[in-house]
Amino acid sequence: MVNLKNNKTYNFCAGPAVFPEEILKKAQEDLIDYANTGTSILSISHRSEEFINLADRAKKNLRDLLNIPENYEILFLHGGASWQAAMVPANFLSDNSLANYVNTGHWSSKAIKEAEHFGKIKVIGSGLDAAMNLSGWVIDKKAAYCHCTPNETIDGVEFDDFENLPESDVPMIADMSSTILSRELDLTKFDLIYAGAQKNMGPSGLSVVILNAELLERANKNLSTMMSYQVHVDADSIYNTPATFSWYLMGEFLEWVKKQGGLAEMGRRSLEKALMFYDYLDHSDFYKNNIPRAVRSRMNLPFVLKDNKLDKLFLTEASKQGLINLQNHRSTGGMRASFYNAMPKEGVEALINFMKNFEKQYA
Repeated sequence: MVNLKNNKTYNFCAGPAVFPEEILKKAQEDLIDYANTGTSILSISHRSEEFINLADRAKKNLRDLLNIPENYEILFLHGGASWQAAMVPANFLSDNSLANYVNTGHWSSKAIKEAEHFGKIKVIGSGLDAAMNLSGWVIDKKAAYCHCTPNETIDGVEFDDFENLPESDVPMIADMSSTILSRELDLTKFDLIYAGAQKNMGPSGLSVVILNAELLERANKNLSTMMSYQVHVDADSIYNTPATFSWYLMGEFLEWVKKQGGLAEMGRRSLEKALMFYDYLDHSDFYKNNIPRAVRSRMNLPFVLKDNKLDKLFLTEASKQGLINLQNHRSTGGMRASFYNAMPKEGVEALINFMKNFEKQYA
Protein backbone atom coordinates (compact mmCIF):
# COMPACT_ATOMS: atom_id res chain seq x y z
CA MET A 1 0.00 0.00 0.00
CA VAL A 2 1.37 3.41 -1.00
CA ASN A 3 1.84 5.62 2.05
CA LEU A 4 -0.30 8.71 1.52
CA LYS A 5 -0.12 10.05 5.05
CA ASN A 6 1.57 13.39 5.56
CA ASN A 7 1.39 13.61 9.37
CA LYS A 8 -2.26 14.62 9.03
CA THR A 9 -5.28 12.79 10.43
CA TYR A 10 -8.75 13.25 8.95
CA ASN A 11 -11.64 12.22 11.17
CA PHE A 12 -14.74 11.10 9.25
CA CYS A 13 -16.78 10.32 12.37
CA ALA A 14 -20.54 10.87 12.14
CA GLY A 15 -20.42 12.61 15.50
CA PRO A 16 -18.83 13.95 17.59
CA ALA A 17 -17.30 15.45 14.50
CA VAL A 18 -14.06 17.12 13.51
CA PHE A 19 -13.42 20.61 14.91
CA PRO A 20 -11.66 23.55 13.23
CA GLU A 21 -8.08 23.60 14.48
CA GLU A 22 -8.08 27.33 15.18
CA ILE A 23 -10.94 26.89 17.65
CA LEU A 24 -9.08 24.14 19.45
CA LYS A 25 -6.00 26.35 19.77
CA LYS A 26 -8.06 29.19 21.20
CA ALA A 27 -9.78 26.79 23.59
CA GLN A 28 -6.34 25.69 24.83
CA GLU A 29 -5.62 29.26 25.90
CA ASP A 30 -9.06 29.79 27.39
CA LEU A 31 -8.74 26.63 29.46
CA ILE A 32 -6.09 28.51 31.42
CA ASP A 33 -7.38 32.07 31.34
CA TYR A 34 -10.67 33.09 29.76
CA ALA A 35 -11.04 36.74 28.67
CA ASN A 36 -8.35 37.89 31.09
CA THR A 37 -10.42 36.80 34.07
CA GLY A 38 -7.58 34.73 35.49
CA THR A 39 -10.06 31.83 35.51
CA SER A 40 -10.47 28.84 33.22
CA ILE A 41 -13.46 28.77 30.89
CA LEU A 42 -14.28 25.54 32.70
CA SER A 43 -14.68 27.41 35.98
CA ILE A 44 -16.52 30.62 35.20
CA SER A 45 -20.02 30.86 36.64
CA HIS A 46 -22.99 30.50 34.32
CA ARG A 47 -24.38 33.55 36.15
CA SER A 48 -21.27 35.66 35.54
CA GLU A 49 -21.13 38.62 33.19
CA GLU A 50 -18.49 36.85 31.09
CA PHE A 51 -20.66 33.79 30.50
CA ILE A 52 -23.83 35.80 29.88
CA ASN A 53 -21.93 37.81 27.26
CA LEU A 54 -20.67 34.71 25.42
CA ALA A 55 -24.12 33.11 25.65
CA ASP A 56 -25.80 36.19 24.17
CA ARG A 57 -23.18 36.39 21.42
CA ALA A 58 -23.77 32.74 20.49
CA LYS A 59 -27.51 33.32 20.32
CA LYS A 60 -27.08 36.41 18.15
CA ASN A 61 -24.70 34.64 15.77
CA LEU A 62 -27.07 31.71 15.39
CA ARG A 63 -29.97 34.07 14.73
CA ASP A 64 -27.90 35.91 12.13
CA LEU A 65 -26.62 32.78 10.40
CA LEU A 66 -30.03 31.13 10.10
CA ASN A 67 -31.93 34.39 9.67
CA ILE A 68 -34.16 33.36 12.56
CA PRO A 69 -37.28 35.55 12.85
CA GLU A 70 -37.70 37.51 16.07
CA ASN A 71 -40.84 35.57 16.98
CA TYR A 72 -38.78 32.38 17.27
CA GLU A 73 -37.17 31.44 20.59
CA ILE A 74 -33.67 29.93 20.76
CA LEU A 75 -32.75 27.42 23.45
CA PHE A 76 -29.40 25.83 24.30
CA LEU A 77 -30.18 22.71 26.32
CA HIS A 78 -28.46 19.66 27.74
CA GLY A 79 -28.20 16.43 25.76
CA GLY A 80 -28.70 15.79 22.08
CA ALA A 81 -31.34 14.91 19.52
CA SER A 82 -32.49 11.79 21.37
CA TRP A 83 -33.44 13.94 24.36
CA GLN A 84 -35.32 16.35 22.10
CA ALA A 85 -37.11 13.45 20.42
CA ALA A 86 -38.72 12.89 23.82
CA MET A 87 -39.22 16.55 24.76
CA VAL A 88 -41.18 17.32 21.59
CA PRO A 89 -44.01 14.83 22.23
CA ALA A 90 -43.91 15.54 25.96
CA ASN A 91 -44.71 19.18 25.21
CA PHE A 92 -47.10 18.85 22.29
CA LEU A 93 -48.69 15.40 22.37
CA SER A 94 -51.16 13.79 24.78
CA ASP A 95 -53.22 10.63 25.15
CA ASN A 96 -56.09 12.30 23.31
CA SER A 97 -54.12 13.70 20.40
CA LEU A 98 -52.35 12.46 17.28
CA ALA A 99 -48.97 13.28 15.75
CA ASN A 100 -47.80 12.59 12.20
CA TYR A 101 -44.29 11.27 11.61
CA VAL A 102 -42.34 10.72 8.40
CA ASN A 103 -40.03 7.71 8.69
CA THR A 104 -37.05 8.06 6.35
CA GLY A 105 -34.52 6.04 8.33
CA HIS A 106 -32.89 5.07 11.61
CA TRP A 107 -33.31 8.32 13.54
CA SER A 108 -36.87 8.90 12.34
CA SER A 109 -37.71 5.44 13.61
CA LYS A 110 -36.20 6.19 17.03
CA ALA A 111 -38.13 9.45 17.27
CA ILE A 112 -41.35 7.58 16.53
CA LYS A 113 -40.67 5.10 19.34
CA GLU A 114 -40.14 7.97 21.78
CA ALA A 115 -43.36 9.67 20.73
CA GLU A 116 -45.39 6.48 21.20
CA HIS A 117 -44.90 6.88 24.96
CA PHE A 118 -46.96 10.09 24.89
CA GLY A 119 -49.81 9.66 22.40
CA LYS A 120 -51.03 8.25 19.11
CA ILE A 121 -48.67 8.23 16.13
CA LYS A 122 -49.51 7.96 12.45
CA VAL A 123 -46.67 7.43 9.98
CA ILE A 124 -47.59 9.37 6.82
CA GLY A 125 -44.58 8.41 4.72
CA SER A 126 -41.78 5.84 4.80
CA GLY A 127 -38.47 5.20 3.13
CA LEU A 128 -37.04 6.72 -0.01
CA ASP A 129 -40.45 7.54 -1.50
CA ALA A 130 -41.22 9.88 1.42
CA ALA A 131 -37.81 11.56 1.10
CA MET A 132 -38.21 12.07 -2.66
CA ASN A 133 -41.80 13.30 -2.63
CA LEU A 134 -42.48 15.82 0.13
CA SER A 135 -45.61 17.08 -1.60
CA GLY A 136 -47.03 13.57 -1.27
CA TRP A 137 -47.19 13.70 2.51
CA VAL A 138 -50.84 13.67 3.58
CA ILE A 139 -50.89 15.50 6.91
CA ASP A 140 -53.89 14.99 9.17
CA LYS A 141 -55.61 18.32 9.72
CA LYS A 142 -56.10 17.58 13.41
CA ALA A 143 -52.55 16.37 14.07
CA ALA A 144 -50.74 18.08 16.92
CA TYR A 145 -47.66 18.32 14.68
CA CYS A 146 -45.78 16.64 11.83
CA HIS A 147 -42.20 15.47 12.46
CA CYS A 148 -39.45 14.68 9.94
CA THR A 149 -35.69 14.09 9.87
CA PRO A 150 -34.22 15.83 6.78
CA ASN A 151 -30.88 14.01 7.01
CA GLU A 152 -30.49 10.41 8.15
CA THR A 153 -26.87 9.97 9.18
CA ILE A 154 -26.83 6.17 9.07
CA ASP A 155 -28.92 5.67 5.96
CA GLY A 156 -27.24 8.44 3.94
CA VAL A 157 -30.57 9.99 2.90
CA GLU A 158 -31.12 13.76 2.81
CA PHE A 159 -33.91 15.95 1.45
CA ASP A 160 -34.23 19.73 1.40
CA ASP A 161 -37.11 20.39 -1.01
CA PHE A 162 -38.99 22.24 1.71
CA GLU A 163 -40.74 24.53 -0.77
CA ASN A 164 -42.78 21.46 -1.70
CA LEU A 165 -43.93 20.67 1.81
CA PRO A 166 -47.72 20.31 1.73
CA GLU A 167 -49.57 23.44 2.79
CA SER A 168 -50.98 22.86 6.24
CA ASP A 169 -51.79 24.64 9.48
CA VAL A 170 -50.26 21.71 11.36
CA PRO A 171 -46.94 22.67 13.03
CA MET A 172 -43.91 21.22 11.21
CA ILE A 173 -41.07 19.92 13.40
CA ALA A 174 -37.68 18.64 12.24
CA ASP A 175 -34.60 16.97 13.67
CA MET A 176 -31.83 18.83 11.86
CA SER A 177 -28.90 17.55 13.91
CA SER A 178 -26.78 16.50 10.94
CA THR A 179 -27.75 19.12 8.37
CA ILE A 180 -28.09 22.39 10.32
CA LEU A 181 -25.67 25.14 9.21
CA SER A 182 -24.56 23.11 6.17
CA ARG A 183 -26.69 25.09 3.72
CA GLU A 184 -29.13 27.98 3.66
CA LEU A 185 -32.54 27.28 5.15
CA ASP A 186 -35.94 28.97 5.14
CA LEU A 187 -36.72 28.48 8.80
CA THR A 188 -40.27 29.79 8.41
CA LYS A 189 -41.21 26.43 6.87
CA PHE A 190 -40.90 24.98 10.37
CA ASP A 191 -42.40 25.73 13.76
CA LEU A 192 -39.66 23.93 15.66
CA ILE A 193 -36.30 22.49 14.74
CA TYR A 194 -33.86 20.78 17.06
CA ALA A 195 -30.27 19.66 16.64
CA GLY A 196 -27.50 18.04 18.60
CA ALA A 197 -24.52 20.36 18.35
CA GLN A 198 -21.88 17.68 17.82
CA LYS A 199 -21.86 17.56 14.04
CA ASN A 200 -21.94 20.92 12.26
CA MET A 201 -21.65 23.46 15.06
CA GLY A 202 -20.06 22.24 18.24
CA PRO A 203 -19.29 19.43 20.70
CA SER A 204 -21.50 16.77 22.23
CA GLY A 205 -23.57 17.44 25.34
CA LEU A 206 -25.54 20.37 23.94
CA SER A 207 -28.67 20.66 21.83
CA VAL A 208 -30.21 23.65 20.09
CA VAL A 209 -33.96 24.18 19.87
CA ILE A 210 -35.49 26.91 17.70
CA LEU A 211 -39.25 27.26 18.06
CA ASN A 212 -42.03 29.56 17.04
CA ALA A 213 -43.34 31.36 20.14
CA GLU A 214 -46.91 30.69 19.01
CA LEU A 215 -46.24 26.95 19.27
CA LEU A 216 -45.50 27.37 22.97
CA GLU A 217 -49.10 28.38 23.53
CA ARG A 218 -50.06 24.79 22.63
CA ALA A 219 -47.59 23.19 25.04
CA ASN A 220 -48.76 20.87 27.79
CA LYS A 221 -48.90 22.68 31.13
CA ASN A 222 -48.65 19.68 33.42
CA LEU A 223 -45.02 18.77 32.77
CA SER A 224 -42.01 18.08 34.93
CA THR A 225 -39.91 21.22 35.09
CA MET A 226 -36.94 20.03 33.07
CA MET A 227 -39.14 18.73 30.25
CA SER A 228 -40.94 22.03 29.71
CA TYR A 229 -39.84 24.26 26.83
CA GLN A 230 -41.67 27.16 28.46
CA VAL A 231 -39.59 26.84 31.63
CA HIS A 232 -36.38 26.98 29.61
CA VAL A 233 -37.60 29.90 27.52
CA ASP A 234 -38.52 31.85 30.66
CA ALA A 235 -35.07 31.12 32.14
CA ASP A 236 -33.19 31.96 28.93
CA SER A 237 -31.78 28.40 28.85
CA ILE A 238 -30.25 28.77 32.31
CA TYR A 239 -32.94 27.30 34.54
CA ASN A 240 -30.22 25.02 35.90
CA THR A 241 -26.46 24.96 35.34
CA PRO A 242 -26.02 24.57 31.57
CA ALA A 243 -23.27 22.75 29.70
CA THR A 244 -21.05 25.83 29.92
CA PHE A 245 -17.98 24.52 28.11
CA SER A 246 -20.02 23.00 25.28
CA TRP A 247 -21.92 26.31 24.98
CA TYR A 248 -18.63 28.21 24.81
CA LEU A 249 -17.25 25.90 22.10
CA MET A 250 -20.42 26.15 20.06
CA GLY A 251 -20.19 29.93 20.29
CA GLU A 252 -16.65 29.78 18.91
CA PHE A 253 -17.83 27.45 16.13
CA LEU A 254 -20.60 29.87 15.14
CA GLU A 255 -18.03 32.68 14.97
CA TRP A 256 -15.91 30.47 12.72
CA VAL A 257 -18.83 29.75 10.36
CA LYS A 258 -19.54 33.48 10.07
CA LYS A 259 -15.88 34.20 9.27
CA GLN A 260 -15.86 31.51 6.57
CA GLY A 261 -18.71 33.25 4.74
CA GLY A 262 -21.83 31.98 6.49
CA LEU A 263 -24.29 29.41 5.22
CA ALA A 264 -23.87 30.31 1.56
CA GLU A 265 -20.22 29.32 1.77
CA MET A 266 -20.93 26.26 3.94
CA GLY A 267 -23.47 25.18 1.32
CA ARG A 268 -20.99 25.64 -1.52
CA ARG A 269 -18.33 23.64 0.32
CA SER A 270 -20.67 20.83 1.35
CA LEU A 271 -21.90 20.40 -2.21
CA GLU A 272 -18.37 20.48 -3.63
CA LYS A 273 -17.12 17.83 -1.21
CA ALA A 274 -20.10 15.54 -1.73
CA LEU A 275 -20.08 15.77 -5.54
CA MET A 276 -16.37 15.04 -5.62
CA PHE A 277 -16.80 11.87 -3.57
CA TYR A 278 -19.97 10.62 -5.28
CA ASP A 279 -18.37 11.17 -8.70
CA TYR A 280 -15.55 8.84 -7.72
CA LEU A 281 -17.96 6.20 -6.35
CA ASP A 282 -20.11 6.35 -9.48
CA HIS A 283 -17.15 5.67 -11.73
CA SER A 284 -15.85 2.77 -9.66
CA ASP A 285 -16.75 -0.91 -9.99
CA PHE A 286 -15.13 -1.60 -6.62
CA TYR A 287 -17.20 0.76 -4.40
CA LYS A 288 -20.90 1.50 -4.49
CA ASN A 289 -23.46 3.88 -2.99
CA ASN A 290 -27.04 2.60 -3.23
CA ILE A 291 -28.94 5.84 -2.52
CA PRO A 292 -30.82 7.53 -5.41
CA ARG A 293 -29.02 10.69 -6.50
CA ALA A 294 -31.99 12.92 -5.73
CA VAL A 295 -31.75 12.19 -1.98
CA ARG A 296 -28.08 11.45 -1.45
CA SER A 297 -26.77 13.05 1.72
CA ARG A 298 -24.10 15.72 1.53
CA MET A 299 -23.19 15.09 5.15
CA ASN A 300 -23.06 11.31 5.56
CA LEU A 301 -21.96 9.28 2.55
CA PRO A 302 -22.26 5.49 3.00
CA PHE A 303 -20.62 3.06 0.63
CA VAL A 304 -19.84 -0.63 0.39
CA LEU A 305 -16.95 -2.56 -1.08
CA LYS A 306 -17.54 -5.07 -3.87
CA ASP A 307 -16.18 -7.78 -1.56
CA ASN A 308 -17.17 -7.19 2.06
CA LYS A 309 -14.46 -9.61 3.16
CA LEU A 310 -12.09 -6.69 2.52
CA ASP A 311 -13.90 -4.37 4.95
CA LYS A 312 -11.63 -4.98 7.91
CA LEU A 313 -8.48 -4.60 5.81
CA PHE A 314 -9.86 -1.40 4.27
CA LEU A 315 -10.43 0.14 7.69
CA THR A 316 -7.05 -0.98 8.99
CA GLU A 317 -5.15 0.41 6.01
CA ALA A 318 -7.16 3.64 6.01
CA SER A 319 -6.36 4.19 9.66
CA LYS A 320 -2.65 3.74 8.95
CA GLN A 321 -3.00 6.56 6.43
CA GLY A 322 -4.62 8.85 9.00
CA LEU A 323 -8.17 8.33 7.68
CA ILE A 324 -10.20 7.32 10.72
CA ASN A 325 -13.76 6.48 11.77
CA LEU A 326 -14.92 5.24 8.37
CA GLN A 327 -16.94 2.26 9.62
CA ASN A 328 -20.68 2.69 9.28
CA HIS A 329 -23.16 2.04 12.07
CA ARG A 330 -23.30 -1.54 13.35
CA SER A 331 -26.93 -1.80 12.20
CA THR A 332 -25.99 -1.44 8.52
CA GLY A 333 -22.36 -2.44 8.08
CA GLY A 334 -20.19 -1.11 5.28
CA MET A 335 -18.44 2.26 5.31
CA ARG A 336 -19.48 5.85 5.84
CA ALA A 337 -17.61 9.11 5.38
CA SER A 338 -19.08 12.17 7.10
CA PHE A 339 -18.26 15.56 5.58
CA TYR A 340 -19.45 18.06 8.19
CA ASN A 341 -18.65 21.76 8.10
CA ALA A 342 -15.15 21.47 9.56
CA MET A 343 -14.01 18.68 7.23
CA PRO A 344 -11.69 20.35 4.71
CA LYS A 345 -11.71 19.57 1.01
CA GLU A 346 -8.19 18.18 1.47
CA GLY A 347 -9.60 15.45 3.71
CA VAL A 348 -11.97 14.31 0.98
CA GLU A 349 -9.15 14.33 -1.57
CA ALA A 350 -6.97 12.26 0.76
CA LEU A 351 -9.75 9.70 1.20
CA ILE A 352 -10.35 9.41 -2.54
CA ASN A 353 -6.62 8.97 -3.21
CA PHE A 354 -6.45 6.20 -0.63
CA MET A 355 -9.51 4.48 -2.07
CA LYS A 356 -8.04 4.62 -5.59
CA ASN A 357 -4.86 2.93 -4.41
CA PHE A 358 -6.76 0.34 -2.40
CA GLU A 359 -8.92 -0.44 -5.43
CA LYS A 360 -5.88 -0.86 -7.68
CA GLN A 361 -4.35 -3.30 -5.23
CA TYR A 362 -7.40 -5.43 -4.38
CA ALA A 363 -9.83 -5.17 -7.32
